Amino acid sequence: MSSLFAFPGQGAQQVGMLHRLPDGAGQLLEEASDTLGQSALGLDSQEALQGTRAVQLCLLLSGVAWARWLMQRSPAPDYVAGLSIGAYPAAVAAGALGFADAVRLVALRGELMQCAYPHGYGMTALSGLDLASVERLLRAVGGEVYVANLNSENQIVIAGSEAAMAAVARRARSLGQGVARRLAVSVPSHCPLLAGPAAELAKAFATVELRRPAITYLSGSSARPIFDTQRLRDDLAGNMAQVVDWRATLRNAYERGVRLHLEIPPGSVLSGLARPVFEQGRVVSVEGTRPDTLDALLRQEVAQNR
Repeated sequence: MSSLFAFPGQGAQQVGMLHRLPDGAGQLLEEASDTLGQSALGLDSQEALQGTRAVQLCLLLSGVAWARWLMQRSPAPDYVAGLSIGAYPAAVAAGALGFADAVRLVALRGELMQCAYPHGYGMTALSGLDLASVERLLRAVGGEVYVANLNSENQIVIAGSEAAMAAVARRARSLGQGVARRLAVSVPSHCPLLAGPAAELAKAFATVELRRPAITYLSGSSARPIFDTQRLRDDLAGNMAQVVDWRATLRNAYERGVRLHLEIPPGSVLSGLARPVFEQGRVVSVEGTRPDTLDALLRQEVAQNR
C-alpha cells in the first residue's frame, strides 16, 4: 500500500494562510520574498487575495511549506498530485521543479490569467449532475462556457463568462437538476479561453531546468504518472487550459495501491472528493490533524510496503 500527497487548487485559499505555516517555514518565505522582490507575507491579506497572482502564490508557498515539514519528520509519500495550481507545489515536493523557479513561474501564471480575464469570468461548481447532463446544458445555453473540472461522479465545474454560467445555473434550476455554486475563482480556468496565456507560459518554461521526479508525479489533467521532463514541462505549462480530471487521478492512485490520501493545507475540499474513492483506505486532511498522528500513518504505510 502507498501514500499520496494531494495539493489543492484555487478556491482553497484562506486569509492569513501564510501566517499559519508550520515551524521552519521562515526561510522558505524569505526565499520567496527575495525572488518576488516583495514581502511574501503580504500576499495573504483579504485585499491581496482578490487577485489571481496572490492566490496562486499563496497556494504554492503553503503547499511546499507543509510538504517539506511533513517529509522532514516522516517518510516521504509514494505519489504527489495537484489540482490545477496544486500541480506546482506537487512538482516541487517531487524534486522535479526548483522552488525559486516555481515562484517565478507561478507569479507569471497568475499575472497572465488575471490580465487575460480581469473581470466578468470565473468558475461554477455543478453538483448532482453527470457529465452528459452538464454537456446538454452547455449546448442548450451556448456562448463562452465549458466543462473545466471533473472533480467526482456528481461534481463537475464549468468555466466561462458570468452571463453564460448564470444561464446554465438558471436552466439547471428550471429543470430541477443539481445545485450550482459560484467558486472563489475570478478566471475561466481549464478551458480553451486560456490557450493564449498557456502558450505564453510555455515560452517561460523553455529556459527552466526540470528534473525527473524523485516521487511519482500524477498529472491532474491526464490522470497518468509523468516521468519525462519534457512531458512534465508541457503538463505544468498547459494545465491552465486543460480539463482537470481529478476523479480519474484519484481512481488511478487507488488502482496503483494508494490507501493513504493526505490533503496538504489549506482546507479539506480534496478530502471530501477522495472519500468515495478511498473507501478501503484512509483520507486525512493535514489541517487539524495532530503531527504524531500524521507521522504514525505515514510510517504505517512504509511498514506495510515491506
